[in-house]
Amino acid sequence: MLIINVKDEESIDRALKRYKRKFRNVRLIQELRKRKHFTKPSVERRNQLLNAEYRLKNYGK
Repeated sequence: MLIINVKDEESIDRALKRYKRKFRNVRLIQELRKRKHFTKPSVERRNQLLNAEYRLKNYGK
């Protein structure tokens, strides 16, 4: 749970901006998406190799 202490004389917009920045830096959304589906380590390695081959083939020129 993220907690943002609103300081005296601080606008709500500024506090909201700090909250959004902190939320983005924690990378909570990426972690939730990653944990949504389990992939076996062998499948994950294979996907990484396939992506690397694809990038070399198309962008490695």
